[in-house]
Amino acid sequence: MNKKVKHVLLAIIAVIVVGIIAGWAYLQHPKFGQLPSEEAMTVLERSPNHRDGQFHNLMETPALSDGESVFSVLWDNARADRDGLRPNVPLPSAKSDLRTYDLQEDLVVWLGHSSYYVQLNGRRLLIDPVFSRNAAPIPFANQAFEGTTLYSADEMPPIDYVLITHDHWDHLDYPTLKALEPKVDYVITGLGMETYFEQWGYAPDRIHAQDWNDVLTFDDGLRIHVLPARHYSGRLLTRNQTLWVSFALETSERRLYFSGDSGYGEHFTEIGQRLGDFDLVALDHGQYDPRWAHIHMTPEEASHAADDLNTRLLMPGHAGRFALAQHRWDEPFERLVRASETHRYQLVIPLIGQVVALDAPPALQPWW
Repeated sequence: MNKKVKHVLLAIIAVIVVGIIAGWAYLQHPKFGQLPSEEAMTVLERSPNHRDGQFHNLMETPALSDGESVFSVLWDNARADRDGLRPNVPLPSAKSDLRTYDLQEDLVVWLGHSSYYVQLNGRRLLIDPVFSRNAAPIPFANQAFEGTTLYSADEMPPIDYVLITHDHWDHLDYPTLKALEPKVDYVITGLGMETYFEQWGYAPDRIHAQDWNDVLTFDDGLRIHVLPARHYSGRLLTRNQTLWVSFALETSERRLYFSGDSGYGEHFTEIGQRLGDFDLVALDHGQYDPRWAHIHMTPEEASHAADDLNTRLLMPGHAGRFALAQHRWDEPFERLVRASETHRYQLVIPLIGQVVALDAPPALQPWW
């Protein structure tokens, strides 16, 4: 081997080694979190929803439909026409100062995608808050639509409860939760998720990591039901080590439900029979695709789930801020409007940031 070839090979090897070291170092960033410790695993293993080293859905739920693979999805996406996946102009919004709202008024503010600000029974809650402009492990990989990143942690009032449905990047946002920590009293989430929050500076006694069908009752009269969803978890390559959940909020006068990410399933009927009638439900109805038909709902399935839950109001979820599937960005709204035409609930699709007072919800305006 001549010297020139040898030098080239050494240079290639050096680049590979440096790349591996840099990749390993990047993966040590706290945003990636940590899997449950060995001690925590002994608690998780006692859950009836945990077996064979991981959590399981109530019904068979493959992440990908028959005949699909991660490679086929990536290949199809690379060849797909991306026209219309994102809006061409900034979306309209209705930002206001959340710190000025009368705490005695029950209301919900959609913050885009699956994030919500809720006032209920004199308490403030945030559900899956994501204030970052991207929701992915790599910067700029999953950018929010222009006009949809309205708030920062600094603009939040004190928060009584942060509710996190699962550990995917568009629901569990490290910069947001790190910045919110001084303002938050308690975090409520699924089993195994406590490891993230402890690593990010939350005291263990402020974290409630619960199993499906657990109920937390607080002195303020609020009951928070931690309920099943049909989905999966995993921040990197390891899956289903933490539990994905949905939430119902109950007071003596109100019932609200937030599905998080979920495919359609029998759990909606069971929740509706046990806890309905709901005043408002916010349901996953975007980022659907026949290639992953079991883990997200179509708008038509969300409409059906709203009937199962016997709700008075239906709000969108998992839409309007990030493009994760190969449908037009506004298609979930159009399909949900059509699917809701003959149903007894009222469909509410507010501007991001618009206040929805539970006693006086706004009329449907097709702003999209």
